[in-house]
Amino acid sequence: MILRASSLFTAVLLLSTVAAAPGNAPPPPAARADETTREMRGLSFAQTHCAGCHAVETGTSPNPEAPPFEAVINKPGLNMDTLKPWLSNSHDFPAVMDFNIDSEQVDDLAAYMLTLKSVSYRPDI
Repeated sequence: MILRASSLFTAVLLLSTVAAAPGNAPPPPAARADETTREMRGLSFAQTHCAGCHAVETGTSPNPEAPPFEAVINKPGLNMDTLKPWLSNSHDFPAVMDFNIDSEQVDDLAAYMLTLKSVSYRPDI
């Protein structure tokens, strides 16, 4: 019985140490507020510039050839590092889609799109 209690205490102590480690700490409130602002700017940009073709929140896109943002962001391997370069070059073809997104807007749009990432996402069939 003493051995079990000791093992349990050790496990709790280890878990609390890992949870309190600097790399595992939640972001400070100011950093989270900045990220929320970035996400909101990204949503606003998407509603203004992307919603004519894409479903920028959930649902079906107005243009059947334009994937919903939710489908895009839930592709395996997409994260901030892989999404930003793709967004920077995603609309350089055909002429109807030919527009540029400046780097700050790409950061904002990527931050917003990442809010749509979900482990429970299932694509429409």
